[in-house]
Amino acid sequence: MTDSIPKPSRAVGHVALGAWSGGRYLQYGETVEAERLEALLRPDAGIHTLLTADAYGAGEADALVGRAIAGVPRDEFCLVGAVGHDFYEGEREGAKGFPRFTDARLRGPEQYADYLKMATEKHLERLGVDQLDVLLLHNPDRTGYTSPIVWEALASLRDEGLTSAIGVAPGPANGFTLDVIACLEQFGELMDWAMLILNPFEPWPGELALRTAAAQEVAVIARVVDYGGLFWDDVKPGHQFAPKDHRLHRPGGWIESGIEKLERIRPVAERHELTLLQLAAQWDLAHSPVACVAPTLIQEPGGRAIEAKRAELAATPHHVVLSPEEVAELREIGDNAGSMVLKGASPEYDGAIVADRWPLEAELVAAGARWGVDAEADLASGPR
Repeated sequence: MTDSIPKPSRAVGHVALGAWSGGRYLQYGETVEAERLEALLRPDAGIHTLLTADAYGAGEADALVGRAIAGVPRDEFCLVGAVGHDFYEGEREGAKGFPRFTDARLRGPEQYADYLKMATEKHLERLGVDQLDVLLLHNPDRTGYTSPIVWEALASLRDEGLTSAIGVAPGPANGFTLDVIACLEQFGELMDWAMLILNPFEPWPGELALRTAAAQEVAVIARVVDYGGLFWDDVKPGHQFAPKDHRLHRPGGWIESGIEKLERIRPVAERHELTLLQLAAQWDLAHSPVACVAPTLIQEPGGRAIEAKRAELAATPHHVVLSPEEVAELREIGDNAGSMVLKGASPEYDGAIVADRWPLEAELVAAGARWGVDAEADLASGPR
């Protein structure tokens, strides 16, 4: 990095591209070659916001994004980064990936700040920029959600100019609802952004945290807007997934039931001259405080080109065209409450605290109740 003062950059756009697209760093569809992904991610007038995480490819995605933005004036794009998985000192644990930097096997609380500064500086070096527009805490464990040391350290990075804003990105799976709510309550004054899974066919449980985010004036980036690629309209019954495709974790029959729902909402899209993906994006943006949508661009075998999908995303209207009645109609059709066992604090887990699961605690139950969330009734799997 240079010691020059960072140039001003653009605000987070209403649509964004994630470095997880194209199957190169996360297993979705075909794996596209590096040059093709670079071209896909290169910011332009249509889409100027990019998201990446240092753990993707253990830094390889950062370098690719760095090549994609090379030569583009810094005030013409917005860069959202994420740190949290320690691939510097930690060892990869199979499908679980690298441990969180807060893992007690790696360091104690007195070392959290040093780690976050080091990881962010290396993040920036690989990207070839002096400052992020947003820095997210990536897939935190229980400590990451609750530690004042972690959030004060992140705020210090903002004060030092390494990022303009900070936030939280729960995951990688769905859930963490009470954890996000409690984190927003406790650290919302320090926080600027949160990333949540949200789309018309997966309103639950992400929607339960929106009220808290809005009250704390924390803006939301919605991911998985495409619902595993279904809203791109090129995943059909009988679709063949590669052996490690992340969508294999979805329950059997999700494509068939999703196609039936797509046909029910297609008239709403046609009424507004929207594609199905644009309709999903519009549904997300109709919810306060959602300010940005970041679907996954998947190159399906024999499917539409990801470049065409990029153009479709770029054409998504910024202003919301759906009526409140249409938003409610789509919510009713896509209602998925109870469709999965959630990660994080869950009424269905009573074991030891691990990286992505922990038992309900009294303070989490109370935090949910303050925002109208009944932990036992609203977060359990099973029919409603």
